[in-house]
Amino acid sequence: MCTVIAVGPQASADGSTWLSHSDTGPDSRIRKVAAQDHAPGSLAAVHWGLQEIRSPDLQHHGEVIGHIEQVAHTHAYFHSAYSHINEHQLALAESTTSQRPELQCPRGEGEQIMTIEQAMVFALQRCRRAREAVALVGELMERHGFLSSCGDGSELLVAADPGEMWVFEVVGVGRGWQRASGEPGAIWAARRIPDDHVLMAANWSVLAEIDVDDHENVQACAHLRSFAQARGWARPDDDGRRFNWRDTYCPIPREWATGRLWAFYSDVTPNLRAWPQRRLESGQSWRTLDAYGQEVEPLDIYPMSAKPERRLAREDLTRFHRSALEGTVYDTTEQPAWYVMDEKGQLAKSPLATPFPGPELRRLLKLTPRRPVARHFGHYTAFCQLRRDRPDDVAGVYWVALDNPLVSTWVPIPLATSSVHESFSTHDPEQFSEASARWCIDFVDNLMRLEFQTALPILQSLREPFEAGLLARWARLDQQLAEEPDARRRADAATAFVHAVMGELPLLYRQIREQMLVRLTNNRWV
Repeated sequence: MCTVIAVGPQASADGSTWLSHSDTGPDSRIRKVAAQDHAPGSLAAVHWGLQEIRSPDLQHHGEVIGHIEQVAHTHAYFHSAYSHINEHQLALAESTTSQRPELQCPRGEGEQIMTIEQAMVFALQRCRRAREAVALVGELMERHGFLSSCGDGSELLVAADPGEMWVFEVVGVGRGWQRASGEPGAIWAARRIPDDHVLMAANWSVLAEIDVDDHENVQACAHLRSFAQARGWARPDDDGRRFNWRDTYCPIPREWATGRLWAFYSDVTPNLRAWPQRRLESGQSWRTLDAYGQEVEPLDIYPMSAKPERRLAREDLTRFHRSALEGTVYDTTEQPAWYVMDEKGQLAKSPLATPFPGPELRRLLKLTPRRPVARHFGHYTAFCQLRRDRPDDVAGVYWVALDNPLVSTWVPIPLATSSVHESFSTHDPEQFSEASARWCIDFVDNLMRLEFQTALPILQSLREPFEAGLLARWARLDQQLAEEPDARRRADAATAFVHAVMGELPLLYRQIREQMLVRLTNNRWV
């Protein structure tokens, strides 16, 4: 259920390339893996379970289900459930999508071993540029078989570097694939995203028609068309050059994509087309929406990417990833069940109204499930900032917010950083710990469910001054790093800053927690 946003350098406010990924996977622990040299003939392990925390040991990446040939040198990168960025400013972000049922390949019903998160690690270890990463991931999937780690889904990947962005999609080949058959173990295609465009992926395929002869802007497996033709899936008007990936391999959209696609593109490209009207007027809610009827638009109205009508900044990414789709028909807190009589006999929204109701509360109040961007059980949200005006180690910045992004705070991690504070590399989902930043943030997130409308201003009153101070400190350091000629000093300064800020974060959320405990629990006189 991951949301990805890509912003080209000519579409961003500061000339950076931005790539974001929210929700990600359960293992939100962040750790820097150093560059390494390997002996000839070495093998690299292929893991199952990279997303999960299966051991407190940060070197344990899950069950080993195979091996591939190792390369002589692997690059340094930041490792997590879905690893996002390496030392050369290659960035990757993932979103699970749909595929034809015939293409599903459950584990154990074939010899497929290559999950998308494992392929991301190999790409970060072996590649420097987005175009190169796309080709490598495609090759790995064909040779070793695409294995879905998210149920029956296919996968979408955005690869970016300071000069290019690509969107890559892969589907399986069905049950029973055997490597010895000589047949490829996956079908994939990729397309370059224009530098002045933005892209938003919301668990649905964005690749539609592609020109397979445009080798500068399109990459694809050799059997892209023949596989579909053999099964009668190719469109009759297929002219041999243009091919509709989505109609052929991913024809079934999911409703949970619609709200996010509409919210993003209607905001950043309001004049691209006549978008469905889903914003509530001032003082309006589901209770008063006159003659409301849900329009069900074809998802084809949403582009693969588009040129925004304003340049986007980091603040725009923060706002969107924190969004619960407030003020729209997707706003769960505007559903009629939350409206009650106040002490003056007027109908008012209950302070209990939350955009993150659990399943029992949804059943009790008969709430219609809606999928906001931010989610109570989000694991972490990452922004990769890529720049061309300085050395890679300080040009690239990895911004990370643990847990629910609406509640959390992003910490900037320059690529020069040699290690992260233990509060960001410590998390045991079975054991609460004050030393874990994610547990401290999650405690606040859970307290907010007691009375969300009261809790949100408490959170904001303490978090916003902290964030303003953090960004001011970061701006000063970023300038210092740009002016520092010595790489060792850059690394020391970046690491000291990251350790200091990450060490402060649990203290901030304990302070927020204490105020909420006083305001939201039964210490209050009723």
